[in-house]
Amino acid sequence: MSDIQITFQDLAIGAKNVKHITFVGQLDETNVDHEAKRVYQVITEMTEPVLLLDFSGLEYMNSKSIGYVTDWFTQATAKQGSVSIIGPKPNILDILKVVGITQIITVYNTLEEAKTALGSAAPAAPETPPAPVAPTPAAPVAPEVPAATPAPAPVPAPEAPVAPAATAPPAADTPQ
Repeated sequence: MSDIQITFQDLAIGAKNVKHITFVGQLDETNVDHEAKRVYQVITEMTEPVLLLDFSGLEYMNSKSIGYVTDWFTQATAKQGSVSIIGPKPNILDILKVVGITQIITVYNTLEEAKTALGSAAPAAPETPPAPVAPTPAAPVAPEVPAATPAPAPVPAPEAPVAPAATAPPAADTPQ
């Protein structure tokens, strides 16, 4: 069984309650299911879960653990929360890039960088509906005409079979 230590720390960043979750060791098939339950519990308990997954001490993670990270992101954002990753080692960052996690989850180099980014994020202003705008009539658009395709070259008609020339039977000598 691989060793993994996960610690949870509450942080107050601006007006946000943030959960800093630190992973140290190897997250693999021998421990990921049990440890994932602990993270799901945190997401369930928070009204608007903001998770900082600190991977700076993570040495290895398997594909199943990557699936859990993706699902934690989905669960947190469904509750208007967020998930960020902090300080992954180069081997872990490479894996996260290859599978596309870094396209949906922000990765910070340090906890301080994450705190600064989260602290400077202004709370979203309530949306006000845009002022009504009179519709502008659209200019008529000519229907799109498909590009002409060249006509196929004519195929010559098959030649009719030529019958052998008829030869007249030899004239019989007829007396005159």
